Amino acid sequence: MNRQSDQPDGPDRPDEPRPEGGTPTPDELRAQVERTRDELGQTIEALADKADVTAQAKEKAAHVADRIHETAAHAAQRVKDATPDPVLDKAGQAATAARANPKPLLIACCAALVVFLLARRGCRHR
Repeated sequence: MNRQSDQPDGPDRPDEPRPEGGTPTPDELRAQVERTRDELGQTIEALADKADVTAQAKEKAAHVADRIHETAAHAAQRVKDATPDPVLDKAGQAATAARANPKPLLIACCAALVVFLLARRGCRHR
């Protein structure tokens, strides 16, 4: 038996022409047509995959995004490892306080933005 097609090996296989050059039987023709259809279907799928630029771009973008996330996580871990524990504790406390009451942080950010914009505007007029 042939592993690929589960057909018997040798001259009795219906998907190969007879060695004596005789006319193929209907079963042999059907098997050959089926094999050709399968090959054609695989070829069409391969060509469609190569022609699908959008899918290739999405796949590449997903790969790049995964690498960026991995790099960011690695960098964050390195910073955390290099930062002394008292600083991490204070940063954690500040983050908790900001989450509990975001208004003072929002006001401070708006004030910093106004100062930045005024300073930038002042630099342009000189």
